[in-house]
Amino acid sequence: MYLMNDDKKNSLVQRAFANHLRVAAVAAAVVALTLTGCGDSKKSEKASQTAAKVNKEEITVHQINFVLQRQQGLKPEQAEAASKQVLERLIDQELAVQKAQELKLDRDPRVVQQIEAAKREIISRAYVERIGESISKPTNEEIAKYYNEKPALFKERRIYSLQEVAIEAKPEQFAQIRDKLQAAKNKNEFAEFLKANDFRFTGNQAVRAAEQLPLAGLDAIARMKDGDSAISQTPTGLTVLFLVGSRPQAVSEEQARPAIEAFLSNQRKGEVVQKDIKALRDAAKVEYVGKFAEKAPEAAGAASAAAVAAPAPAPAPAATPASGGLNAADISKGMGLK
Repeated sequence: MYLMNDDKKNSLVQRAFANHLRVAAVAAAVVALTLTGCGDSKKSEKASQTAAKVNKEEITVHQINFVLQRQQGLKPEQAEAASKQVLERLIDQELAVQKAQELKLDRDPRVVQQIEAAKREIISRAYVERIGESISKPTNEEIAKYYNEKPALFKERRIYSLQEVAIEAKPEQFAQIRDKLQAAKNKNEFAEFLKANDFRFTGNQAVRAAEQLPLAGLDAIARMKDGDSAISQTPTGLTVLFLVGSRPQAVSEEQARPAIEAFLSNQRKGEVVQKDIKALRDAAKVEYVGKFAEKAPEAAGAASAAAVAAPAPAPAPAATPASGGLNAADISKGMGLK
């Protein structure tokens, strides 16, 4: 069953990409502020790139811009104040680095290992992004096809009022609970049954739009009528989902287009990267050693390719007009863009 109160399931990374254009404007604003008044000489140009000196080390404008590009929701007019705050943090960081080097912490085996791991991750990600640059954008026909194949997410989209009951139970008690759920006239009668039989349970309720539900279970929920319930097994017992009520709120193809394009692009990128990684594995000589040689995983290639090939999230679409009742970024989340 799907826990409807699990708001953490939506990744925060996507929001950063949604602000891509805004961040670029911020970076440009910072550069403009820093270069104001610079002369034409090389010496003046070099000085303009230095934001501060910490003992013998310099902190540059490029370092500040790099940090600003990773901040979410920053507006161009906030660039000057933000750049000053970033500079102060970089100064503190540089002081800590210098002291760590003095204590030779940069030679600590654990630190070296973390640096190497981060380096490998960055380089492999750069390779994946390079492959992704060659991916063609989805056509209008492909976007329309996906829109029509997902009516529950778009043209038949609904807002759901849900109640979920998580029940602690043993397998031999499942049949009794299922039978009572079918026989109960309403959820209150079912709750009284649980109390009377000393079942431990917790409940929560929420209002969720279609795109806020797990995509894998959306079609099943969309088939439910108001007042229906569904039950599924969990590691600790059973979970019952009640559809208290719902109301339609469709999304047009125009509204959904940016999210669908981003989703299909990411999907296509993932497929190409996995194919490329598989080809690299096939051409390479991979030898398992020691205890890992006892039983080499058959699906190692697919698993490793999936790990490396996970595409970076595409930019979330701009919010649709308020009259549409929907932030289009939510559509992206509902489609699995994390």
